[in-house]
Amino acid sequence: MVAVAGVRGLCLLEFARGAGQARGATAARVRRLGARAGGRPDRRAAAHLDQLARELRAYFTGRLTRFRVRLAPEGTLFQRSVWRRVRAIRYGSVSTYERVARAIGRAKAQRAVGRANGDNPLAIVVPCHRLVGADGALRGYGGGLWRKRRLLELEGALVRGGRWAASR
Repeated sequence: MVAVAGVRGLCLLEFARGAGQARGATAARVRRLGARAGGRPDRRAAAHLDQLARELRAYFTGRLTRFRVRLAPEGTLFQRSVWRRVRAIRYGSVSTYERVARAIGRAKAQRAVGRANGDNPLAIVVPCHRLVGADGALRGYGGGLWRKRRLLELEGALVRGGRWAASR
């Protein structure tokens, strides 16, 4: 994974393509965030990355269900409202794009919610993998559908009749 933090918190956490290689969009984000920070390391940013590493280890061993690392993602007001709502989806549960759209007061904006979810710069920490289609089918995931399935299985999300069951 590729992670970037600034003094205000974690800005980016995405899956790398291969050994230390980021996807094109991720590489561009890393360059932009680095330029904004002046390319200088900062102890506060390093502390956020250290906390993230501890929390990810705990998450992948089943000992953490909610991340506490401070977040500082870049995004529009709409995107940040989607990401806040997605963070509220409980560990081991799934929801739908439609439910998130309704929860943020934009009932007809399921596609926009999907787009904002796809633009999420904080994989796993903002658990965009917990969103499924209205029929319970897995839909797009920047890290690949196989990863989405594995993360949901790790969390013990419920499958009914071959479909992921959205919690009420």
